[in-house]
Amino acid sequence: MTREIQPFDAVKTEGPEGRSPVLFLCEHASRAFPESFGELGLTEEVRQSHVAWDPGALPVAQNLARTFDAPLVRGAVSRLLYDCNRPPEAADAVPAKSEIFEIPGNIGLSEQERQRRVDLIYRPFCTAVDTAVAEAQPLAIVTVHSFTPVYFGKPRAVEIGLLHDTDSRLADAMLDRSGKVELKVARNQPYGPGDGVMHSLRLHAESRGLLNVMIEIRNDLVAQEDAQERVAGDLATLLESAFAKCGVSRETTS
Repeated sequence: MTREIQPFDAVKTEGPEGRSPVLFLCEHASRAFPESFGELGLTEEVRQSHVAWDPGALPVAQNLARTFDAPLVRGAVSRLLYDCNRPPEAADAVPAKSEIFEIPGNIGLSEQERQRRVDLIYRPFCTAVDTAVAEAQPLAIVTVHSFTPVYFGKPRAVEIGLLHDTDSRLADAMLDRSGKVELKVARNQPYGPGDGVMHSLRLHAESRGLLNVMIEIRNDLVAQEDAQERVAGDLATLLESAFAKCGVSRETTS
């Protein structure tokens, strides 16, 4: 049965007055389950886990946005309700299973309910990004995510992944400087374009010819506030040099 819709925010924009020619995104910033949707039959443990959101990603994204005086568009509900980094036609936009966890409230979902989530969560997120792009006129879009250190029982050695699709300019420039930070940085790990994770950047950056990169951070590295600030500082170092190499400065306007 479809619940009565109660007002909720699906997306939030922070620092819209930022003057930097960069826009930050954080699609999986929240683990919130608005009343309109309930808790999808999930335990508290699952709703707090990495399958519901990207732990540590938002504080890093906020730190970077402040450092570069840039706007940040962030998701405000759990990605288990709708993953804003997936197009509506993607099966995992509303996953029935995530890693080892079944999502009862997403199993056998009607087309009407699926479309309701597209309209109430995905469309507002896309509109917020489009508005931020129109207002900030960025030359680059950077999206910040985190990943679990153990996936399907297998440990992951990489600490920072720099993901790109056909436009590798920003990732290339960051990788050229990766030896300057004490982090294990790798290209297109632990995911890559073939995993369907590049939707936001394809839609909002590549379609406009904007520089872009997805930053994936192993979430055990950003579990505490001091660690979040330290990792954000290292990423800012990489981004600063990469922006300069690609012709983007804090004074640049398009």
